[in-house]
Amino acid sequence: MDDPVLRVQSQLTVRDRILLGWLYDHGVLTTPQLARALFPSLDFCQRRLRTLYQLRLTARFRPQRADGGSYPYHWLIDQLGAEVVAAARDERPPRRDHARLERRRWTSTRTLDHRLGVNQFFTDLAGHARTHPGAELQQWLPEAVCQRAGTFVTDDDPALLRAYEPSVRPDGYGLWVEDGHELPFFLEYDTGTEPLGVLTAKVVGYARLFAALGRSWPVLFWLHSAARQRNLRQRFKDLPDLLRVATGTREDSPVPPARSGPAWDRASAADCQVSDQERSPGQGSGALGSQQSRQTPFAKGHPRSLRRQPARRRPPLSEPAGRVVPTIRTAPRALAVVASLLRVHH
Repeated sequence: MDDPVLRVQSQLTVRDRILLGWLYDHGVLTTPQLARALFPSLDFCQRRLRTLYQLRLTARFRPQRADGGSYPYHWLIDQLGAEVVAAARDERPPRRDHARLERRRWTSTRTLDHRLGVNQFFTDLAGHARTHPGAELQQWLPEAVCQRAGTFVTDDDPALLRAYEPSVRPDGYGLWVEDGHELPFFLEYDTGTEPLGVLTAKVVGYARLFAALGRSWPVLFWLHSAARQRNLRQRFKDLPDLLRVATGTREDSPVPPARSGPAWDRASAADCQVSDQERSPGQGSGALGSQQSRQTPFAKGHPRSLRRQPARRRPPLSEPAGRVVPTIRTAPRALAVVASLLRVHH
């Protein structure tokens, strides 16, 4: 009997495999997000997405606007695409209704905007790295992987730690590499619907995670307004110095230059605040402090096998001139806040 997984393999490029892996891991991505992150032009992206759709590797839907019209296509993994990704990762085949459940989940969920916002942050970074040698988003882990036991342990950690399941739920984990310097970080994407007390409680949850691991990484709160950022920083003043935290805002209006305390430092290139505390003793020499693996097509996001990448020369951190792919205006802010974290981290 003809196996559709084997039949379609010869028609896939490396970029196709990365795209399918992202859809499998991160649920839903829009055409502009994929174009920004993986393709030299929007037209090229649309043509390739149409081909993958005709091969039944991807599915799509287009939400309607309340005031008329529709949004860009939102892309999901289809059943054959999920089976291709699972086979390449040597995982068990997905359930037969995997694609149907994913479509139902994302076409009816109230958290679609939140997921798209998280994915926008990381695809902005991937898009910048695509056009700037020396910069790379080496890892991008979704929420489900971050909560999985053993995700952030190394071979040198005790066996008991491999069974530890974090109580905190990051919206994502990334490893940004630039000029040979590595920045592992957690992302908390805020839409403004949660009370500030919930956000401050997450800091305590991260502190518990880092205490269990014996090492820590920065946590970035990506907020929807400058006013909410000011209020959150005020709350952070009342917390002990548990870990390094940065805040950034997607709003166009600038943040007033007033500092929120001695542990905070203003980043001039973005509306963000970065904690300038000393690194913990394990940072910089342990698992994720100094090493990381290069992400390969279909690779499971897992920070276990680690190595440092050689430094490469690159232009200054900035948006590429004359870009042909439309993006939302948060892209320079996302890049700037990560650049600020990178300077503090090293």
